[in-house]
Amino acid sequence: MKTKLKLILPAAFAAMIFGALSVQAAANPATTTAAPVAPGTNASPAATMASLFGDPVIAKGKGFEIKQSELDEVILGIKSAAAAHNETIPPDQMLTIEANMLNRLIQIQLLLKKSTDADKADGKAKADLQISNLLARAGSQEKFDLQLKSVGMTASELRSKVTQEATATATLTRELGINITDADAKAFYTDTNHTADFEQPEQVHVRHILLLTMDPATRGPLPDAQKAAKKKQIDDILKQIQGGADFAALATKYSEDPGSKDSGGELKPFGHGEMVPQFETAAFSMKTNTVSDVVTTDYGYHIIKLMDKTPAQTIPYATVSDKIKDFLMQQQMSKRAPVYLDDLKKGADVQILDPDLKAATAAAAAAAAANALETPSAPPAAKP
Repeated sequence: MKTKLKLILPAAFAAMIFGALSVQAAANPATTTAAPVAPGTNASPAATMASLFGDPVIAKGKGFEIKQSELDEVILGIKSAAAAHNETIPPDQMLTIEANMLNRLIQIQLLLKKSTDADKADGKAKADLQISNLLARAGSQEKFDLQLKSVGMTASELRSKVTQEATATATLTRELGINITDADAKAFYTDTNHTADFEQPEQVHVRHILLLTMDPATRGPLPDAQKAAKKKQIDDILKQIQGGADFAALATKYSEDPGSKDSGGELKPFGHGEMVPQFETAAFSMKTNTVSDVVTTDYGYHIIKLMDKTPAQTIPYATVSDKIKDFLMQQQMSKRAPVYLDDLKKGADVQILDPDLKAATAAAAAAAAANALETPSAPPAAKP
């Protein structure tokens, strides 16, 4: 499935968490790492700013207030997610993004005040699943803890934030009376208009060993002498593999891709267009259980082992049913939620105290109203 999902109550905290923790860009075999914390501290950049410049209340309503540090945490995650994909956010867009995120933080607080015990139980269950997925992505509890520390967050803080957001979503779903059934999802799946959305192209599953020829911090090339040394080293590693040495063990020992070296160089299955061209061409041209010659990319020198190749196929309904239900739920939310959430804000006498954010929020609301009839026509990508 190809089209991105347009959310009414997007995962503001999820953006922070999934972005600020290290993320592997799909088109980049090398993995980026989360920004370091200042030595001797466990404070996030947002907390550091708050300690230096204060932490003013930027929005309030009946029974709640939102401080600058809370918004800063979310924005940090968005910036980190962009950086992890080698992208930057244009400065002239930042105020609009901040206004949108503040509005979402306000929505969460308003919905939490209306949550029932059932909403809280549903939110907790979904938060537990999200955290389990994050842990699995990290690879180990130790790595996960280090990633949390790198953004100045504890496990309990993470769980609290994710649970709040999941509970708010459950509350909104109940308040709007949205109920997506298995029959609804199945009808969407079998609709011939959506056939192409469930086609999964050919994929390969590989291990690789990477010796970087670029500085991971500056993204600039290493000096020629260092490149030559890396080339000699990768040639020697290839000879060891050709002599019968264990590929995974050598990847763990030598690979400079931090996202895969601890798993023996194993990458998640990928399709065409997801890796740099030289890497992709080599991987798709190989036979199962064979090892490539040295492959040169902008990142460095690679050796690839093809573990298996999956032909193009139609994704089974059971694999995508939950994603379809989520998508259909968001379609319904896109129609019903704006008026409901606006009424909640009016009833809670919400005030935005920062003048710039107040103006940007008003502009964003006007833009949203102009596009109120726009709804997504296809679900999000189902591929893991």
